[in-house]
Amino acid sequence: MKDNPNTDSVHIAGAGPAGLAAAITLAHAGRQVVVHEMHSEVGHRFQKDFQGLENWSTKGNALSFLNDIGIDINFTAKPCHTGTAYDAWDTQYDIKSDHPLFYLIERGPGPNSLDTGLLKQAQALGVEVRFKDKLTTIEGVGILAAGPKAPDAIAVGYHFETDMPDGYWVICDENLAPGGYAYLLIMDGHGTIKTCMFTGFKQEKTYVKRTVEAFERLVGLEMKNPVSHGGAGNFRIPDSAYSGLNPLVGEQAGFQDTLWGFGIRLAISSGVLAAQSLLNNENYDDLWHQQLRPQMQTSVVNRALYNLVGNHSYKWLLRRTTNKPDVRHALFKLYRPSLIKRCLLPIANLRYNSRRKDKACNHVDCHCVWCRHG
Repeated sequence: MKDNPNTDSVHIAGAGPAGLAAAITLAHAGRQVVVHEMHSEVGHRFQKDFQGLENWSTKGNALSFLNDIGIDINFTAKPCHTGTAYDAWDTQYDIKSDHPLFYLIERGPGPNSLDTGLLKQAQALGVEVRFKDKLTTIEGVGILAAGPKAPDAIAVGYHFETDMPDGYWVICDENLAPGGYAYLLIMDGHGTIKTCMFTGFKQEKTYVKRTVEAFERLVGLEMKNPVSHGGAGNFRIPDSAYSGLNPLVGEQAGFQDTLWGFGIRLAISSGVLAAQSLLNNENYDDLWHQQLRPQMQTSVVNRALYNLVGNHSYKWLLRRTTNKPDVRHALFKLYRPSLIKRCLLPIANLRYNSRRKDKACNHVDCHCVWCRHG
């Protein structure tokens, strides 16, 4: 990494949570920041999608974690303590947690979304955000946050309006979501229904139809003005999260929860760490290896084990998890690194492979944004 004077502007490719978190961190330290976003708005690929900001991978609260790293909660974050899960035989399991299991948030350009909240924070600190501006080269200091580069999982379904009460529901059934799960999220008269699939992408329409029918049967799903929507996720653990001299953050680096795709905290954390590496002239790889890699390795082991199980094992897992007085505590244990999981990691790495394949780069002193070597 080159030494750069503090007067140099930092250029960031991408205005997602990782890129904006990096911009906010840099701006708090007094750096000039320019964010380049190829679309005309933040959160363009989500468009009112509901997602979960998980609250189980650490003992502390997720919103407190964001405050501690300099992110204000100026977006809607509905705490979710209770919900309902189903197995492939329609058996119902009640989900209960003393503390919020996750926070339901909106993604996209809406006024109360996570993306808009982060944008407002960055702009209030003097960050320049250039929309419809695709960054192709970086001269000097930069951070790459351009999103996923390969579909290791897809989430396909609908956004819609509804008279249903707020809540969340999940179904673990290979016939609806191979390798993943189907979910329904309702907040303030709007909803998201998706099948999150790790295989079978070519049959996505069939799985979406089955998912809608299942939630109609189980919870009386009512959709008004449904709009189809889909997205992809890229999960991998790179050896290095640099492209040339530039740190890679968020899903461009592959930083995601490989088990279930709850990657917002990882994305934001990676953006903050990349900014800190530039501010303190530290090696970014050293920072994320220390703070993010253990959890990511655990998620790879969890994914490899999850891939081995079928509907009967999902039933066992739901029964074992939901009979606990606090599901959050059970998930915390599932996500924590352990000696057993460290021993299983080499086998898990053989069983799980990201669809993204990096290409070698022989450029000297590389500044290009497009190359993805590591």
